Amino acid sequence: MKLNHFFDSSVDMLCIANYDGYFVEVNPAFMKLLGFSREELMSKKINDFVFEHDKNSTQEIREGIHKNKKLINFQNRYVSKLGEIVWLSWSAVPVDSEKLVYAIARDITDEMNLKNERILEFTKLKSVNEDLIRLNYTTSHDLRAPINNLISLFDVLDYSVIKDEDTMQILRYMEVSAKGVKESLESYLNLIENASKGLHSLTEVFFDNTLAKTRSTLSAIIKGSQCQIDSDFSNCESVYFDNAYMESIFLNLMTNSIKYTIPGSHPKMVIRTEIQDGKKVLLFKDYGQGFNMEKDGDKIFGLNQRFNDTQEGKGIGLYLIHNQIHSLGGSISVESEPNKGATFSVVFPA
Repeated sequence: MKLNHFFDSSVDMLCIANYDGYFVEVNPAFMKLLGFSREELMSKKINDFVFEHDKNSTQEIREGIHKNKKLINFQNRYVSKLGEIVWLSWSAVPVDSEKLVYAIARDITDEMNLKNERILEFTKLKSVNEDLIRLNYTTSHDLRAPINNLISLFDVLDYSVIKDEDTMQILRYMEVSAKGVKESLESYLNLIENASKGLHSLTEVFFDNTLAKTRSTLSAIIKGSQCQIDSDFSNCESVYFDNAYMESIFLNLMTNSIKYTIPGSHPKMVIRTEIQDGKKVLLFKDYGQGFNMEKDGDKIFGLNQRFNDTQEGKGIGLYLIHNQIHSLGGSISVESEPNKGATFSVVFPA
């Protein structure tokens, strides 16, 4: 009587099946889940209730049980009376002397649906990443020819005939910028090729050098915006990282700091390094428009996410550096308030 009460009151699906492939007994939880009556469940072979694509694997497992093999966490799908797909996780024990199998099943439909949704999202994200890689490679490759042509023009330019100092300085800025772009394009092409092979070129990257190169690349907009940049790398001068990725981090964060300054004020940023819990940390702080973290905090590093329509942008920069940093085992986070700036923290792998 006590066993009968346990059988009838269990929230898990309990059943007894014979070696001929029929249910001998099922508990109320089993009937409730599938929607069939006891008579209906016992009138057909068990495989008749199994989802079509799982029939063969279920039959093979059942034959193994009949050879006195225990079953633990076998997953298959049943079809309810209403035609719904139900995922079950089975454990079973055969009793050969009785020619019966005692089994217990757990409903894992919600877990499997969530898992499948995650797989679908991962597949979409993988496709987006592959598209971005192809786009980056194509863009970098196609830009090399015009950049090389531009640099060639500077090489043949006769600076001696230029008398205006401002014009001379502008041309020098343009030449330095063009050569910087060429160097970056070559680095990106090598980076993309290595990434496709699962390789990363980790070297000792000095923060001062990366900042100097980025300042040179952005020299025109830094000067035009009267941007103030304070830096202090005394706590940590370098880190082993991918050099092209580091340049991308500096370029994107510094560009955003200048682009999204508070109207009527000059951009200002503080860049420094710290050691936190034994890990090297790079901190970018600006005093610009910031983010509404309550509203947009979970979207900041998403693809095509933009939070200010007054400036041009595609919403790719932060997504790109987020992926770059995470691909090497690091992390990036942000603290911010509207019109109070933002502080980005890049934590490098130990």
